[in-house]
Order: sequence, then structure tokens, then C-alpha cells
Amino acid sequence: MIQTNLKEIQSQIPQNVDLVAVTKTHPIESLQEVYNLGVRDFGESKVQELVAKQPQLPSDIRWHMIGHLQRNKIKYIAPFVHLIHSVDSVKVLNEIQKEAKKNERKITILFEIFIAMEAAKFGFTIEEAAAFFDQKQHLQYPNITFGGLMGMATYTDDKDIIKKEFKSLESLFRKIKESHKTELPDFNNLSMGMSSDFPTAIECGSTMVRVGSSIFGARDYSKK
Repeated sequence: MIQTNLKEIQSQIPQNVDLVAVTKTHPIESLQEVYNLGVRDFGESKVQELVAKQPQLPSDIRWHMIGHLQRNKIKYIAPFVHLIHSVDSVKVLNEIQKEAKKNERKITILFEIFIAMEAAKFGFTIEEAAAFFDQKQHLQYPNITFGGLMGMATYTDDKDIIKKEFKSLESLFRKIKESHKTELPDFNNLSMGMSSDFPTAIECGSTMVRVGSSIFGARDYSKK
């Protein structure tokens, strides 16, 4: 099933868009199967699950932290995480800088931008993110590589709403990228789109989609 699902997803994703396989709650065997099929970017939304799985799988996997990140958990993923998608505040950013410095590495991050109509979502507002870069605050973080933006659309069947939200994020991404070209050479990732809406996200300019249930099947909600 996983092989068939993965082929179907890959057939819908153009070559210039990266696929992150969202592996939360799925067993090591399923992750290994996807790895054997060539996938190297794996995404987890909980730190403890990420830390538990990482040593059990091949070392060339690029681990993505995609869920809400508590500051006191950053130290556990700082030694190895490839990309943190969910930086939703300056406090989290400061903690990543501290832990990256301790580990003598640069950590690549994405700003999570609040674009949905749901209060449960996290992130900087569009205005806060634009001001952060316009005020050159990014220059205060020598151990952080600013890699782009991430956002989640409202969970709805209304494609017009989803499209509008994704386009607002793409517009911010383009504006920051163009305004700060020389200072942000790695600002190339626009992470938007999940199993339910990734084709729309790609249409709106996404460079990275996070797909889980469409590859692995329904999530096991008993594993919280």
C-alpha cells in the first residue's frame, strides 16, 4: 500500500517541489519502507517521537520538525535536526540560536506564519514577519540560517479560502526574498500543503509539501 500511495503522490509533485514524508505515529517499519523507496526527508511534529526514531533509522535521513515547538525541548533536536519549520516566535528563535551555538552548528529554520481562520494555529502574523526582516533583526542570529516560510491553511473544503491563504503566504515569501536577497541567500523554501491540500499549495507556489496520511494511511491517534 505504501509503495502505491507514494508513487501516486510523487506523480503529482513537480521536480522543483520537495516532499517531506510526515511520519508521526507511524512505526519504524513503515518509515524504513519509505526510506527504501528513496525518500530522505522525514517530518515529525513531536520532539520525543523525533528523538526516539532518529537513532533507529539510517543517518542520511533529513529530519524536519514540523509541529509546535516548546523552548525547553529544542536542546534535544539541536544536535541533528535538518530543518525546523515551526518557528512561531522570537523566544523560540532565541532558544534555537542558543542551542545551535552550543552544538557548534548552524540550524536552518522557517518562520511559521499564521494565515488560517483557526485560533488553534500558531505563527507570526504577516506584519510581524515582514517587520522582523525589514528591521534587520535576522542579522542577530549567527547560528541560524533563515530558510523561508511555512504556513497551514484553514481546514476546510472551500478551495477559494485555502487558495487565498496560500497566496497571501506566497506573496510575503516573495516580498521578503526580493527585499533581502543579499542578506538571505538561503531563503528559498516555502513549506505549505499537506495531504488534504498539497495540489492547491503547489499551484500557489509551494516549494515543499508535508504529506503523511496519503502515504502511510490513517494516523494512529492512540499514540499521542
